[in-house]
Amino acid sequence: MSCSTEGSGFKKAAAHLDRTDSPWVMRTYSGHSSASASNELYRLNLAKGQTGLSIAFDLPTQIGYDPDADQSRGEVGKVGVPVAHLGQMEQLFADIPIEQMNTSMTINATAAWLLGLYIALAESRGVDKSLLSGTTQNDIVKEYLSRGTFIFPPDASRRLIVDMISYTVTNVPKWNPINICSYHLQEAGATPVQEVAYALATAVGVLDATRESGQIPDDDFPQVVGRISFFVNSGIRFIEENAKMRAFTRLWDRICTDRYGVTDEKLRRFRYGVQVNSLGLTEQQPENNVPRIVLEALGVLLSRDARARALQLPAWNEALGLPRPWDQQWSLRIQQILAYETDLLDYPDIFEGSKVMDGLVHEIESEAWSELTEILDNGGIFNYIDELKSRLVRSQAERTASIESGGLKVVGVNIFTETAAGPLSNPDSGTHLVIDPAVEQAMIHDVIAWRRDRDAERVERALQALRDAAKSDTNIMIPTIELALAGGTTGEWTEVLRDTFGEYRAPTGVSGGVGRREKQMSRIAQQARSLPGGPPRLLVAKPGLDGHSNGAEQIAVAARDAGFEVVYQGIRLTPEQIAVAARDEDVDLVGISILSGSHLELVPQVVTALLHQGVDAEVIVGGIIPAADAAKLQESGVARIYTPKDYEISAIMEDLLKLTIRHRARTESD
Repeated sequence: MSCSTEGSGFKKAAAHLDRTDSPWVMRTYSGHSSASASNELYRLNLAKGQTGLSIAFDLPTQIGYDPDADQSRGEVGKVGVPVAHLGQMEQLFADIPIEQMNTSMTINATAAWLLGLYIALAESRGVDKSLLSGTTQNDIVKEYLSRGTFIFPPDASRRLIVDMISYTVTNVPKWNPINICSYHLQEAGATPVQEVAYALATAVGVLDATRESGQIPDDDFPQVVGRISFFVNSGIRFIEENAKMRAFTRLWDRICTDRYGVTDEKLRRFRYGVQVNSLGLTEQQPENNVPRIVLEALGVLLSRDARARALQLPAWNEALGLPRPWDQQWSLRIQQILAYETDLLDYPDIFEGSKVMDGLVHEIESEAWSELTEILDNGGIFNYIDELKSRLVRSQAERTASIESGGLKVVGVNIFTETAAGPLSNPDSGTHLVIDPAVEQAMIHDVIAWRRDRDAERVERALQALRDAAKSDTNIMIPTIELALAGGTTGEWTEVLRDTFGEYRAPTGVSGGVGRREKQMSRIAQQARSLPGGPPRLLVAKPGLDGHSNGAEQIAVAARDAGFEVVYQGIRLTPEQIAVAARDEDVDLVGISILSGSHLELVPQVVTALLHQGVDAEVIVGGIIPAADAAKLQESGVARIYTPKDYEISAIMEDLLKLTIRHRARTESD
């Protein structure tokens, strides 16, 4: 049987000779330990073919603390790189030509400061700041709703964002001053409709505030609209994700045209980058995460008309801990295979004319527009945070309940759980990067030496200029850059603004959460309510700077469904605050949630604080806890440890009920 060389074969060969599109910007989200260690990693990744940088900052930097602050204990260099001053910014980008680099910085509450350091770095190198290109994430609304690295109240945060936009459009025109980030909304349980609506509402809120500030002439405002970028999530339902992106594109064009009168099609373009979903990565059978990542990438690459302009993929082992360089290389190679070995970039939009796709896009588009209209009619997203937080908690509760019941199937978790031992999960060979505890002390010594050797008088003048600007209408970026050049630190910049603007406690959303577990929990709830002494009393606590509260919120909602009395006061509590709350509420159980990798430092501090307050409650811990660490925590007095593999929340509630009975029996015998 002969094989014809005519027809589609020739067309495919010809397509490879003249590719339709260039590849997207390829990144890996990375940073750890120190600026010098992260710089080594960045240069390694760039040498492997990465085409942009995506900087992960540690929690103290994101929350505005220097490494030697009390609040930074146990957190320095854990989930990103610590950057406290201009010297460390120079170390971070050593031998990297920033005028040629596209740099994305995941930083929100302290975005103005980190951008100020980046611009100061350019000035110290003699680089024209107008050549700088990249993005600051800088979406504070999603921090209030899902991620938790906020500092200031909504009005003050909005003012900082407006000042950054106004400054960069004029002075750093290639920079995207804000990346409206729906990524974490999906991680917090948002449906595609909610993800689109809430992100667009944030963009409208920011643009309206920028226009009202009067810092940009009306004729130049279309340039402001053109600099707005987005950072979205792509989940495993990749057909639906593609439809979501097409709806996003259409609605953004509608807003740009109708609300802001932008006539230039280029300035109305929906510009977005992507990290695919980390929520769906599993601790069980982690090798399954690789095909998940590939499929999620296809959701934002298949369609030319809705293709991402930049992409970063998580590593297979992010449900286990911090990825190593080899793990990140694997994720980069996935992107390169898709870009250079497949025919993704060879054809026009393959979904054009699809009745199925058009129908799905129309459904998401119309529902998202309806929800967006509701938000705007209620004063805009900055005034609607409490309500939207409750909706996200409800959506997440429905998702987790569906996994537990088997309605939402996850391979290796609630179906096909049988598995053979594999090399990727061998703890003897290591499964993730472990940060050397000595890093924190080295960073403390570094910042102390930096403060000692700088021009103190120049720093004080710059701090005073920053205070004056914060209390007036002066654009905050001008004194911020001067403070960076003078040698100011992250903690000093933030402290001035904390004193001026105050701090914010975001809503927990738990009161509006509905777990949808009445049937599964009915027996547990009946037993809990009939206990002598009343229902179990559970304190859900988040110590340290970790703001990822989804797990804590879901436990709080489920415990309430199970008949427990629940105390949850939100994120970023000190061990002392947790211990006092446990004492005052006379709780049976203290549940500690930590996802930042700081459990070995923070949990013993909480246990010690509880003993100091005379609290003998059972202590339980939830988070990404390696087996070796779990043994150490149990030695320190922890009764139970739950990791992401413990997805059956009803089983957790039953276990907590037994712990309560044991605790009360022991208390009575004492």
